[in-house]
Amino acid sequence: MLLQEFLEDKNIVILGFGKQGRATYNYIRKHFKNKKITIADKNENIDKSELDVENIHFKLGENYLEDIDKFDLIIKAPGVVLKDVNTKGFEDKIITDYELLLKYTKGIKIGVTGTKGKSTTSTVLYEVLKQQGKKVFLLGNIGNPILNEIDNIDEESITVIEVSSHTLEFVKTSPDISILLDIYPEHLDHCNGLNDYIKAKFNIAKYQKDTDYFIYNAENELMNGFKFEYKENDIAILLNDNNEIKNKVYLKENSIYFNSKFLMNADEPRMIKGNHMLNNILFVLAVSEILDLDLMKTINIIKTVKPLSHRMEYVGKFNNIEFYDDSIATIPVATINCIKTLKKVNTLICGGMDRGVRQDELIKFLKESEVENIICMPETGFMIYDYLKGSKNVYKVDYIEEAVKIAKQVTKKDFICLLSPAASSYNKYKNFEEKGNLYQKAIKDNII
Repeated sequence: MLLQEFLEDKNIVILGFGKQGRATYNYIRKHFKNKKITIADKNENIDKSELDVENIHFKLGENYLEDIDKFDLIIKAPGVVLKDVNTKGFEDKIITDYELLLKYTKGIKIGVTGTKGKSTTSTVLYEVLKQQGKKVFLLGNIGNPILNEIDNIDEESITVIEVSSHTLEFVKTSPDISILLDIYPEHLDHCNGLNDYIKAKFNIAKYQKDTDYFIYNAENELMNGFKFEYKENDIAILLNDNNEIKNKVYLKENSIYFNSKFLMNADEPRMIKGNHMLNNILFVLAVSEILDLDLMKTINIIKTVKPLSHRMEYVGKFNNIEFYDDSIATIPVATINCIKTLKKVNTLICGGMDRGVRQDELIKFLKESEVENIICMPETGFMIYDYLKGSKNVYKVDYIEEAVKIAKQVTKKDFICLLSPAASSYNKYKNFEEKGNLYQKAIKDNII
C-alpha cells in the first residue's frame, strides 16, 4: 500500500506544528488538495500565512489535546510530550513520520539512536554510503524532515534516520538495520522515569524480523540491565573483547576486528578523539560489513569526514588560550568524556536547564580533577557551584558572554577553556547551537 492510499480516507490530526509538523502538512496538502486536516498545537500563535485555512481546523492553546482520541490518525511530532496523558485506548492511532517511512517506502532503512553520538554516527554513515555511490538520504533529527523526501525514496535507496526517544515512544515498526549507540539518563522531563526512556530506545529494534540487524553497545551499563531478546544476526560493539559474545565488532590491542576479520588500526582516522568517537566508528564499520561495502573506501572516508559543529569543536587559540566548544554535551557523562579526551582543560563553562538528571557524578569528577576554574550558568550550574565552592575556583554567571569574559581572565596560558554544559540549553537559549554560536562569537569578539 502506498502512503497516499493509507492517508486518503483518514480523519487526521497533526499533533505539533513545528518543522516536522509543517512537513507533514505540506506532504498531505501536496497529495490531497482539499482534504480537511486538523492542526493541534499548544502554541496559539502559529504562522498561518502559507496554510489553506479553509481546509484546516485549528486546536490551539492549552486545550489542544482535548478529544485527541476521536481522530483516525494522530501524526505526532517528537517535541509533543504525552507523559501525563492516558493514551490507552488510542495509542495505536499515534504515529510519526518515521514510522510512515518504515511502513510505506522501499529500500534499506537504517535507524540510529542513542543518548549521545547520533548525529555524528548518522553523518559519517551517510558520507560512507554516498561516497560509495549509493542513493542515500539523511533524514530525521539531523537531516531533512522525513516527509520532505519520502516521495523520492525507492527500492534502490538507503535511508539513514537519526531517531530520538520521543519518536520511538509509540512505534510498532523497526528498520532493517537498527543502531543503539548508548543510553544515559536524559530527557527525563519527557517521560515517566528512566525505565520508560530505556524502553523507548530499545523500541528501535523491538519489531525487527529475524533477517534484520540490531547493532548495539554491549558495554553500556543501562543497556545491559534491560531485558531484551537479541537475535542471531545482532552485532555487539565492544571497546574490550568479550569471548562470550560471538557476533561483534571490537577493539583488541589497538586494532579493530569484525569477529576474526581485521578491519583497521584504531588510531588511523584523524577524526577519532576519545573512546566515544571510536565507539561511533565501530558502528559505522559494522554497517559497512553488513552491506558488503568496500572496506578500504569506508576507512578512507572515515578519515576525511569533518567533525560536526559544537561537538568537541576547536574554536581557536586566542591570547595563548585554546577554546573548545562542546555545547552538544547535555548530560554529565558527555562533559566528563570530553574533559578526559582533551586532558588540558583548565576552565570549564557548564550548566543549563534542569531536567531532573543528577549531577553527582560530574561534581565528584570535577572535585577530583585538575580543572581549576568552573564557570557556572543557570540552572544546573548553580547547583554545581554550591557543591564546589571552597574546593575550586567557581563563578556564577547568567549569560555565555559573561562566562567567556571570566574565562579569558582566569584560564592559564597554553591550557584549554571548554564549554561543555552537561545540561540542555533551553532555559536560556533556543538550542545548543545558539549557545555554542554565541560562545564562539564572544571569543572572537575579544570581550575582556
